[in-house]
Amino acid sequence: MRKAAIIGAQRIPFVRSFREYNRLSNQQLLTPCLQALVKKFGLEGERLGDVALGALLNRSTAWNFARECVQDSGLDPHTPAYNLQRACSTSLDAAVQLGLRIAAGQIEAGIAGGSDTNSDLPLQLQQQLSWKLTSLRAAKTFGERMKILFSIRPSELKPVYPGIVEPRTGLSMGEHTELMVKEWGIGRQAQDELALASHRNAERAWQEGFYDDLVFPFMGARKDTIVRGDTSLEKLGLLKPAFDKSPAGTLTAGNSTIYTDGASALLLASDDYAASRGWEVLAYLADAESAAVDYVHGEGLLMAPTWAVGRMLRRNGLKLQDFDVYEIHEAFAGQVLCNLKAWEDDAYCRKMGFGGALGAIDREKVNVKGGSVALGHPFAATGARILGQTAKLLHARGGGRALVSICTAGGMGVTAILEK
Repeated sequence: MRKAAIIGAQRIPFVRSFREYNRLSNQQLLTPCLQALVKKFGLEGERLGDVALGALLNRSTAWNFARECVQDSGLDPHTPAYNLQRACSTSLDAAVQLGLRIAAGQIEAGIAGGSDTNSDLPLQLQQQLSWKLTSLRAAKTFGERMKILFSIRPSELKPVYPGIVEPRTGLSMGEHTELMVKEWGIGRQAQDELALASHRNAERAWQEGFYDDLVFPFMGARKDTIVRGDTSLEKLGLLKPAFDKSPAGTLTAGNSTIYTDGASALLLASDDYAASRGWEVLAYLADAESAAVDYVHGEGLLMAPTWAVGRMLRRNGLKLQDFDVYEIHEAFAGQVLCNLKAWEDDAYCRKMGFGGALGAIDREKVNVKGGSVALGHPFAATGARILGQTAKLLHARGGGRALVSICTAGGMGVTAILEK
């Protein structure tokens, strides 16, 4: 099979929800990212093999929003597109799918991406009200319509807000992570230290100009607005627990991702197509793996990446330490630390079929340009953001191998290997 090359990425700044991008739709956030890619790589009027885009919190009327984004992107309108969604790994999954099609020779190039916004929440009607309004539309007589209208109760007029909770447990992701850090003995200090490193690395990367060609100004934002280069352990330590509000709670707004609006897009191609266009390859998407855990019966909700990484290592004949760069999505600092500790645990790794612990990794190689705690986490946009900056990082290093890991809702995880 051929190699799937990562050519480049473009994204808008990631910002706090309900601010710069207030009331903008996912289509309005993601389309400029496609336009920026098209302009940067001279794709105006070109037909690509496919475009795969996703969003979690999307309007019901945006049922074909990937195709709508493409039609405003500057690409040839004959370029097809489709929606997909796997929670926080959505745009990583999009890249993996397109990468496999490139490797198989089905397409030569494609764009993967994602967007999410809390500032344009898709509110829903109560199901009872929805049924009654449907019946009202079908009613044939004035009497039938009046009967339906008078049957509507005030309680049915209350809108339904999207909830970031697990339907089978009723717990939020933060509440599940509180259970995980207690199980693995991860304290508040360690979580705050990881959060501090995330902010410092992100601030340093921005000051060095690392993100200048990856992020373009949008709606008055010129850089990621969540990054706090001036934070400290003392400041982080003053924040109150956000989920378990008892003295035992350790997750705070400082060591967790906050509500974020943003979008990102990634261009992939075959070697031959890249050469024909004169494009430099940043890195190759070498392999990927997905996994799930039984969180309903006690396994940690965000522990699935540990299993996905294990399978991927075994298939590729690699050790956990055989990577120059590690990009681990920071849904919560505590979740990252639980995953790292699990790989260091003999009993846990034996459950995955290994003879013992996979071992520790060099923390200085983890999220060296900042992670989601600092940069922000617009759910479906995070995968493309991570792939784009990781590919650039490998290219800047002159080569190497990177491990990408993203946990998701529903007790799932998706991981990938990038090589240069």
